[in-house]
Amino acid sequence: MSSNTPSSPAKNNPAAPAEASEQKVSNFLRQVIEKDLEQGTYSQRHWAGTPGDAAHHAAGPLDPAKIRTRFPPEPNGYLHIGHAKSICLNFGLARDYGGVCHMRFDDTNPEKEDTEYVNSILDAVQWLGFGWEANGQSHLFQASDYFDFMYRAAEYLITAGHAYVDEQTAEQMRAARGDFGKPGVDSPFRSRTPAENLARFREMRDGKHEDGSMVLRAKIDMASPNINLRDPAIYRIRRATHHNTGDTWC
Repeated sequence: MSSNTPSSPAKNNPAAPAEASEQKVSNFLRQVIEKDLEQGTYSQRHWAGTPGDAAHHAAGPLDPAKIRTRFPPEPNGYLHIGHAKSICLNFGLARDYGGVCHMRFDDTNPEKEDTEYVNSILDAVQWLGFGWEANGQSHLFQASDYFDFMYRAAEYLITAGHAYVDEQTAEQMRAARGDFGKPGVDSPFRSRTPAENLARFREMRDGKHEDGSMVLRAKIDMASPNINLRDPAIYRIRRATHHNTGDTWC
């Protein structure tokens, strides 16, 4: 090389500054969000201020949040590194795109959950630098606050013919569900009328039957290749004191 050949400053000087424009961090989630925002996919979405069905939200004003995410832990233990990743992802995306992240507890299993874990999780979220207050409103929710709403949804499924009360034992249901190579078999209680199912479901609610004696199952498809869709149980009878609702629901 001749002495007058231009050379690269970066190669000869490790301390040379990088390019002024840094590459923007992206991933498939950010790409989906940015596409939706650009196209106004949810620009006419309404938010009533609390969780609810479509009619509930339609009655509310236009949603002031550009996006809504959620961190939905079950308060049955202390958080680990995977939870920290989810916290940073969901709260971080809401922060970056002018949205709101819901701090929403999945507290539907009273036998394993405790207020101690609820408080520990809230402390961890704040320790990582996030919160659930936005637009002058708290977005801290617990599934147990909406047990009444969930119960009404279950009755709707029953009356629409999409759920039924099954009185088989757990062993009988397991055997009838089949496996990956064999389709399931319909429960002998699957053909009950909506009126019969509704009456029994209300008896379940009122504590008139023993724990484990019957369950409410979604009527989906006992031959589905996805075993999780073979009429999964959606309500059980289980007498256990809940950390938030006490003994209101059995």
